[in-house]
Amino acid sequence: MESKIGNPKKSMTGLGRGLGALLSDSGNTPSETPTIPRRLEAISSMHEVLIESVETNPYQPRTHFDQEALQELAESIKVLGIIQPITVKESSPGKYTLISGERRLQASKLAGLTKIPAYIRTADDQQMLEMALIENIQRENLNAIEIALSYHRLLSEFQLKQEELGDRVGKNRTTVNNYLRLLKLPDVIQAAVRDNEISMGHARALINIDNHETQIKLFSKVVEENWSVRKIEDEVRRLALLIQEDNKGKRQTSIKQEISSLQFRLQGYFGTKVLVKADEKHKGEIKIPFSSKDELDRILNSIKVNQE
Repeated sequence: MESKIGNPKKSMTGLGRGLGALLSDSGNTPSETPTIPRRLEAISSMHEVLIESVETNPYQPRTHFDQEALQELAESIKVLGIIQPITVKESSPGKYTLISGERRLQASKLAGLTKIPAYIRTADDQQMLEMALIENIQRENLNAIEIALSYHRLLSEFQLKQEELGDRVGKNRTTVNNYLRLLKLPDVIQAAVRDNEISMGHARALINIDNHETQIKLFSKVVEENWSVRKIEDEVRRLALLIQEDNKGKRQTSIKQEISSLQFRLQGYFGTKVLVKADEKHKGEIKIPFSSKDELDRILNSIKVNQE
């Protein structure tokens, strides 16, 4: 809930830890400063700026805003005002680009405000994306797909490595990779994660199935029957075993076919019965039985083995 600021030049205390320390005035103690190795230089303290002078953040990681929740925030702002300033950078004299706080900005417009308190910062494109991403992650406002897309943008557009990205957002490499893997899922499943139809746990289980068609069929069951994460994990393991057994059966069938073909060719070559045995590693033996010395001589002659 937002509440009104009495004096916009006073230090704000409602920002909390983490990003609050990043965005608030420079009087914070060292313990409140997050370990983000980027230069963030303030041009001024908090000001009130015209809402119409603020452009939305082109690097905003959030792609979905709950309109009902936005309207509720607007009603709250009408009554209590805004407790936490937005953060902007000055794009030109009197014009600003939003870095973080788009919900507050949009709700303020709905509430009919003409001005909004804002911290003005200098930031390049990467810093803008990082700051918007970190704020939303720390507030737990982003869904898993939005986080994954933001991570992907930081990696692809700014050539960050996963370890560097982890340092930026305070996550280890495994966590970052788990989010990025969600982007390999079919669009219908990504949309379900985005819209909170299924959890990230459900989605992570589905990732372990290689076939998209099977993923979608299983996803449909998850939604229709309201499966738990444990149930889908068990089902994925069962399917994996079936696939493994099926592949093993196919390999064995292939080996049998190879052996049968080889045995047929050898029998034609030697003009007698030939037995071929082999395992999956192609280890085995070839037996050429004979019933007389003449038959042995004929076999030896066919492979040009001279007898003494």
